[in-house]
Amino acid sequence: MDIRQLAVPDAYVIDLVSHGDSRGRFTEWYRADLLAEAAGSALPLAQANHSVSARGVLRGVHFALVPPGQAKYVYCPAGRVLDVVVDVRVGSPTFGVSEAVLLDGEQPRAVYLAEGLGHAFVALADGSSVTYLVSSGYDPTREFGVHPLDPELDLPWPGDLEFELSAKDAAAPTLAQAREQGLLPTMAECAARYAQRQA
Repeated sequence: MDIRQLAVPDAYVIDLVSHGDSRGRFTEWYRADLLAEAAGSALPLAQANHSVSARGVLRGVHFALVPPGQAKYVYCPAGRVLDVVVDVRVGSPTFGVSEAVLLDGEQPRAVYLAEGLGHAFVALADGSSVTYLVSSGYDPTREFGVHPLDPELDLPWPGDLEFELSAKDAAAPTLAQAREQGLLPTMAECAARYAQRQA
């Protein structure tokens, strides 16, 4: 397992090692100890989610208010998705910065993002599965989104896809609108949360 930080601080990509033979393949896709060593604190597990998407389905950009926020460990066991992390923390030096990671069931890799960061992905193949471990349970009163096609964010979505968004994601504000409306977490809130988890 090789873990390295992305351009967005507090987000990491994890290259996984698969072992295969004529029977199939085995992948150790999550190691709490190695992630905690790289990220500086453990991921408290509260919920596990799984989605299956058709090609072109675009989900996100989602984030949760801090505290408690929602850290995520994202893995694609089948299919292919382009996974994107966006810094939506007001006051962060990298506010508005994003990085994309290809998650492919044939070349296993995962993405970890700390509380307060935005997350989105688009399915590049039919039947793409995404499994993610999260640090807090779903709370619709504290979960928000930014429009994934916000031209100012200019996320690196493939140009050959016809995107399909949920009604909620299609109605989401731009990053600037979300900031004006006071919907975004602040870097100070997130830093306090990270320090609390490291203590």
